Amino acid sequence: MPLRTTTIGAYPKPDYVTVPDWFTIEDGPDSQDPTKTYQGAVDALGDSAEEVFARGTKDAIADQVGAGVDIPTDGEIRRENYIHYHCRHLNGIDFDNLTEKVLREGAYTANLPTITGPISVKDNFLPHDYRVAQGFTDRPVKITLPGPMTITDTVADAHYDDPKALGAALADALNKEVLALADAGCRHIQIDEPLFARKVDAALDYGFDNLERAFHNCPDHVTRTVHMCCGYPDKLDNPDYPKAPKESYFRLADAIDKSSIQAVSVEDAHRNNDLSLLELFTRTTVIFGVVAIAKSAVEPVDAIRDRLSNALDHIDAERLIAAPDCGLGLLGRDRAVAKLKALCEAAHSL
Repeated sequence: MPLRTTTIGAYPKPDYVTVPDWFTIEDGPDSQDPTKTYQGAVDALGDSAEEVFARGTKDAIADQVGAGVDIPTDGEIRRENYIHYHCRHLNGIDFDNLTEKVLREGAYTANLPTITGPISVKDNFLPHDYRVAQGFTDRPVKITLPGPMTITDTVADAHYDDPKALGAALADALNKEVLALADAGCRHIQIDEPLFARKVDAALDYGFDNLERAFHNCPDHVTRTVHMCCGYPDKLDNPDYPKAPKESYFRLADAIDKSSIQAVSVEDAHRNNDLSLLELFTRTTVIFGVVAIAKSAVEPVDAIRDRLSNALDHIDAERLIAAPDCGLGLLGRDRAVAKLKALCEAAHSL
């Protein structure tokens, strides 16, 4: 069988989806704060909001499936970013009074929602998003959630004053969404924890425990997936943007392989790994990033195929899935499609 393919999460929003996101920030006082302006943009759509989001999701899935992707995502078309969209459905988080905070070890500054009280679930919303998305394809749609540690680092905490305790509360809330998604029929649920690669000690200390809380009692028919990229740029073709250390994956590999995680997404396209890393995963499937999401050049099919072939010297084919490094939001639709077609042609020829 050829290698399977998937995408990670975000897909470029069509022009008619007129809500801000973190991929399309332009000059101007309002556009610099997509989290601040998002709800107003949704409200401006009025009764047409659901129709617009569904149409955008349909187009994003059609692009992925048309390119050959075996496990597409919903494209996160409804979201200003994958973290804050989820937080809007939790009690205890204030989106009216944002707090300025430096993120990702100084990589950038953003105005963030503030934790002002105990975290709890406001409503289960992802089953609706999943059902809409799955209605557009017979291929299994993967739905993504932000992880406890990554949420903790992307909000301002004025209540818990303890990242471990806040992470545990978030994990309990995420677990309710995971179980609701599973009950709705979703077979691929992905929790995104890029902070694990940047804060390895914290991940090993309590991050994996909270990740397990988030997946607690997830049924066997669901593939428990975790995405761990090493950093996201603010624009295309900026090779010097801050990234987590290359050795992070090596430090995390044993804990990943011993956890309940069944598939882990690691980036390789922007910065190649020592492929002996793959040998450390004795039971875990590796979703291997072989398409760069921060470079405008479309990778040649032969180059992608060669990298995947080299990877297969270190891991069995049934435990290797080809993918982009991360979300495709920066690329624009035409370039995203071109990269996905090259990815799928290379993977399906092996």
